[in-house]
Amino acid sequence: MPGTQSVRQIAYFVRDARAAARAHAATFGSGPFFIADNIPLRSCLHRGVPVHLDHSSAYGQWGSMMVEFVQQNNAGPSVFRDMFGEDREGFHHVALIVDDLAQSQAAMEAAGFSTALDAAMEDGFRFLMMDAVDRYGHMIELYQGVPKLIAFYAVVRDAAIGFDGRDPVRPISLA
Repeated sequence: MPGTQSVRQIAYFVRDARAAARAHAATFGSGPFFIADNIPLRSCLHRGVPVHLDHSSAYGQWGSMMVEFVQQNNAGPSVFRDMFGEDREGFHHVALIVDDLAQSQAAMEAAGFSTALDAAMEDGFRFLMMDAVDRYGHMIELYQGVPKLIAFYAVVRDAAIGFDGRDPVRPISLA
């Protein structure tokens, strides 16, 4: 990948994104968390094979970093199940915002990280998960810094300014 890419988000796979977000906010003062239920995907390839992935995520600010808690709502193979069984949860990925998704994917693959997930939301917004588990113990998510994504990061960051811990989990639609 050309240039230096900064980690913009850390993410945990959990059984219950709401409970994890509430606990994190209470323990660390992070948040508020915006939860999107049953995030709609136009397409989803897990290791090159089409799959259905129903997931929900809570996004909040933790200091200068966004933190995500993601839960899988359906059975079946996924980048989450690649790392965690039914009753397991833990640190899953870091996310990088890149200038050119295809170029970054090619560079990551050349560095030995296979594409574990290639997905697009209903509006066409595409994101990838690169398998860095053997080398680093986690996945690396890539997405291009399109205005909609940058604006979402700003909403989450700005909501944290003066956050007093009340109403730590708030619904949001990513449809």
